[in-house]
Amino acid sequence: MVLYFFHFPYIFIKRYRICTPMHMRYFVLAAFSLTTDYGCTIIEYNGLKTNITFFSEAYMKAYILTFLISMVPLVELRAGIPAGVAMGLDWRVAVALCTIGNMVPVPIIFFFARRVLEWGADKPVIGKFFTWCLKKGHHGGEKLKAKAGKGMFWALLLFVGIPLPGTGAWTGTLAASLLDLDFKKSIVAITCGVLLAAVIITVATLLGFAAFVAVS
Repeated sequence: MVLYFFHFPYIFIKRYRICTPMHMRYFVLAAFSLTTDYGCTIIEYNGLKTNITFFSEAYMKAYILTFLISMVPLVELRAGIPAGVAMGLDWRVAVALCTIGNMVPVPIIFFFARRVLEWGADKPVIGKFFTWCLKKGHHGGEKLKAKAGKGMFWALLLFVGIPLPGTGAWTGTLAASLLDLDFKKSIVAITCGVLLAAVIITVATLLGFAAFVAVS
């Protein structure tokens, strides 16, 4: 797998003479510096140092799992960031992956979730779950109305950003859709809320891991 991955770059470099055979020797040597998690090789040639990091299959799985967890309703990046850090990802990488993953479903939820849920609410197998989702969205919308007044933007931002049970980007987006809020303003508020949640969860995660290491 590693040989196949580096086969095309080797042909390209050789064909266009991007580097000398000595450079190529260091490049191939670096390609085999894979560990169980990741390999890091410092290549030095004529006083020039290059730091190259290669990721193993296990490390890529951590990337993918972290991204996917952050897309799951209710848990979102609140579970994604701690899971990513626990799997060995740098916290900055985990935050970036989870923020993107948390925001990916938002436009789909805003435009299509309401229609799909209303369509499936009376269906025999999926009806109960779809009805529960609609109730969740309506309940979130009522909370937003009660707290907002004229400040609906800030209410939506805080609803998404403060990690409490029943809140988050999924519920906030569905509530915004059910309340027929403006899409652009809703997206800005939800994005800011996701970033706020990312900050809170990251701080809590790092403090939690630091406390665990100190105790153990």
